[in-house]
Formats: sequence, C-alpha cells, structure tokens
Amino acid sequence: MIRFSVILLLLLPFVSNGQYAPAANVVGTTAIHKDSAAIVNWAQSVFYFQRGFEDIAAGDTYASFGDSTEAIGYAQGNSTDVVSLGDAGEIVLAFEYPIQNGPGPDFAVFENGFGHDYLELAHVEVSSNGIDFVRFPSKSATQNSTQIGTFGTSSAEFTNNLAGKYIQGYGTPFDLEELTDSLSLNLDSILYVKIIDVVGSINPAYGSYDSQGEIINDPYPTAFEPGGFDLDGVAVIHENNIYANVNEEATNFLMFPNPAKEVFRIQGYEGEVSIFDLNGRLVKSIIVLKGDAIDVTELQASIYLVKIGEQFSKLQVYR
Repeated sequence: MIRFSVILLLLLPFVSNGQYAPAANVVGTTAIHKDSAAIVNWAQSVFYFQRGFEDIAAGDTYASFGDSTEAIGYAQGNSTDVVSLGDAGEIVLAFEYPIQNGPGPDFAVFENGFGHDYLELAHVEVSSNGIDFVRFPSKSATQNSTQIGTFGTSSAEFTNNLAGKYIQGYGTPFDLEELTDSLSLNLDSILYVKIIDVVGSINPAYGSYDSQGEIINDPYPTAFEPGGFDLDGVAVIHENNIYANVNEEATNFLMFPNPAKEVFRIQGYEGEVSIFDLNGRLVKSIIVLKGDAIDVTELQASIYLVKIGEQFSKLQVYR
C-alpha cells in the first residue's frame, strides 16, 4: 500500500469537563490515520487467537467473520478486511521488531467502526515475554444506567485507553509511558499486543469493566457473525529496530556460512565478537583468533546482529 504523507497531530488525551479526546477530524483528537507517516511498521504474525460468542448470554454460537490473518499488516480501513473477535474474544499479535517507549503514542489499534458515534471497544494489553501481560488503564465515562442497543451510539469523548473509539481508517493510540510502573515489562521491548473484546452489556453477569471498576456500556447484543470488536490492524509508531542503521556493504569482514546452523567464521579477523538478539540484548561475547569457529548451537533460530570491532553485520541462524 502506498503510504501518504498524512500526519494527524499526536496529542495526548486531554480531559475537559470530564471528557477525553474527541472523534477523528475534530480539534483535539488523538486519532491516527492508517496512512500516517508516523507509522513505521505493522503487526507481523498472530501469536494467539480465541473467538468469543456472538452473544455471550446465549453462549451457543461463536463469531466467525474474517480470518485472524486479517489483523496482520496494513489496516485496510474498510468494513470487510477485518477479524471479528466476538464477545470477550481475544487475539495476541507479534511484531518484526519490538515496540519501544518513545515520545507520545507508541502504537495504534484500528477497528472498523462505520460511524464516529458507533463504538465497539476493546481492552489493550502488552507483554515483553508473551506470558506476563499488562493492561492499559481504561476509562469509560459513558452512562451505564440504560443499555446501548445493537446499533446504538456513544461518544469518543467519554472513552480513554480503549481501542475502537475511532471510525474505520483511524487508529486509537497507546502510550507505553503510562505503564512505567509495571515491573514485568521492558518498555523498550514490547513484543506482543493483546486485544480483548469489551462485552458492552451492563448486566454484571456478562459485562466488562474499566480500570476504575465501572461497567462499560457499548452496543449490545451484536449477535452476528461479525460480532464484537472487529480488528483491522495494529500499527507501530516507535520501533526498537537495532538493525535500522546497519550498513552491511560497509562491513570489511566476511562472515560465513550465513545463514549458519552450528558455527560461523569471520574471515581475516581476530578480536572481540558480540552477538545481539532482536531486542538488542547481548546473547554472546567471545574473543576469536583468525579462522576460529564461533559456536551458535545454543542460539534460537532467528536474525542476530554481530558486532565485529566497531562494525556490525546481520547473521541468520537456522535449525
């Protein structure tokens, strides 16, 4: 997809009279267009996927619209190229390079809402290891005394840190800075993003709650094949790509074989060799003499960055 130079202001959510950032294309919005030049990458694979029911109260038919792979790559910004999670369904996406904490929003989640006031919401969690997930503190100030019906409306101004607050083609941004107190996270190495459908029922037996314990009211029931949150994509704004500035053509040393299965060598070099993984972590450091074989049998199949003196080169390890 051609990337247009369309950049919306990445403003932090503001609170005015108890309200949060408004709908896309309104002054003060935090919405990010799918073609924004601020986006540097997109989710690359599905780590986990579990559908929810079309109607959790009935509990007999699962949502079935779209394939999980629809959540990979560029958001299409339409009503069809999405995957529907169903009531309380969830999906975990993985990335080519880790998301990292930068200035302002770090990633954005895209839903396929067909109107500025038709909001199907989802909780968002992140993880550095695929095991420990931390949820963004969400807030729904929408009234919860009267159920919003199947095609009922609500306002983005009453929603914060919940995916789906913007119309299709516009993503809801999330800022990792809000999770700085989470000891289980490395904010410079977020490898997984989990999206969990919010069940919009105000019935306590089925409903979802925000971080302040308030039940969240959004369109319910949505007892159709495309029920629940419809995920279009997850965009990366700040990426920890340790390979971004690697100039392999400028490397004076030949590594062979590359890809490597068990060992590799560096022609004509002796000295310190350091190997870093995709997260920028040092995984091996040794001193080699000319012609020495460097053992990589303990490394997982992946791409690594090898520091040879003051130069860097990529190494692929396979199994």
